[in-house]
Parts: sequence; C-alpha cells; structure tokens
Amino acid sequence: MLGITLQETRVYREIKEEGREEGRSVEARTLILRLLTRRVGKLPQKVSQRVESLSLEQLENLGEALLDFTSMADLLVWLEAIADHS
Repeated sequence: MLGITLQETRVYREIKEEGREEGRSVEARTLILRLLTRRVGKLPQKVSQRVESLSLEQLENLGEALLDFTSMADLLVWLEAIADHS
C-alpha cells in the first residue's frame, strides 16, 4: 500500500518498547523477590505485594540496598523510606 511494513510504524515500535520495558520489570521483580527471600527469609504477603508494586527504578535501588540488609527489619525500614518519599 504505502510501501511500509507494520514493523516500521511508530506505533509498532512504541508497543514493542513497552513490551521490553515490562519484561525487564517482571524479571527484576522476580530476581529481587528471590534475593530478598534468601537474604531475610520468607516474605509476608503484604511485604511481597509492596515489593511487586515498586517501579523499575525503585527495584534497582532495592537490589543495591538489599546487599546491606541483615533482617526483615532492614527491608521494612527501606520500604517505609520509599513510601515517605512518594
């Protein structure tokens, strides 16, 4: 028709990028939850849900912070600090 394919359209590229971003978020959430469980033990459902609701940037920050965690209390303090900044 116009000599362009679906893959060349702006809308297609934007949707594809959104899919990639969502994929990175899912992978980050999964990894962070696994690392937290290993670091501080089984997470209560409310804590797990809170972590799952974090943005990709917050998950990346949590990934760095959790290296210093020694207990569930450290995680809870970190989550409270994030909530206070929102």
